[in-house]
Amino acid sequence: MLLLAVALSGTARAYRPFDATDAAVAEQGDIEMEVGPVGFLKEDSGRFLVVPSLILNWGLATDWELVLEGRQFVQLGNAAPGRRWAVQDAALSLKHVLRDGVLQEKSGISIAAEVSALLPATNGEGGAGAKLAVIASQRWEALTLHLNGAASWTRTHTPGMFAGLIAEGHDTWVVRPVAEVFVEAARDAPTTISGLLGAIWQLRQSFSIDAAVRLARAGPVGTTEVRAGFTWAFGIGLPSLRRKR
Repeated sequence: MLLLAVALSGTARAYRPFDATDAAVAEQGDIEMEVGPVGFLKEDSGRFLVVPSLILNWGLATDWELVLEGRQFVQLGNAAPGRRWAVQDAALSLKHVLRDGVLQEKSGISIAAEVSALLPATNGEGGAGAKLAVIASQRWEALTLHLNGAASWTRTHTPGMFAGLIAEGHDTWVVRPVAEVFVEAARDAPTTISGLLGAIWQLRQSFSIDAAVRLARAGPVGTTEVRAGFTWAFGIGLPSLRRKR
């Protein structure tokens, strides 16, 4: 499978370090794996390993992408009684490009929409929820920006919102700096303000690695997170579903 995947490799966009996303989708018949084998998160007095963080993007048709994601947390130190691990942030999403733009090798802003089913945590709190996001991306000579806005029905069954901005160097650079800021709020919960700094190293067209540090605060609770991983894209050889012109 590994040899076949390498032989069929496509283009990796390398958006793994971020909480938000861009206004592009995987090419039809391609799979993009965004993997964080081991991460570290410190939230207030709790310390966790994230082993792993995984996002699977499948280009199921022209301008359409199916996304499955989740993160497994393992608590370190003297944990409270009960299980020390939980799968959280799991979601199944459908993403569609509404307007072809710079990310599709055309002119103007790229615009996409994503609808998500927020899946219940394993050994965690909360039930299922839903989210609708709109993403706009624009690229200049040395800077690319991705603006995200979303409304949600959270896993605790309250209304919520998310607004985020990603900034990065041009994706033709071998190593490009990246940054992200976002604000997330929900009724009856502290507002989260988060900032991330990192870099993406494009080793080859279909494979890149990344590293970033994220600092956040929600009311009195501070969060420090270290993220590192890779993005790998490969084709699975599905027959074309493109419409004849």
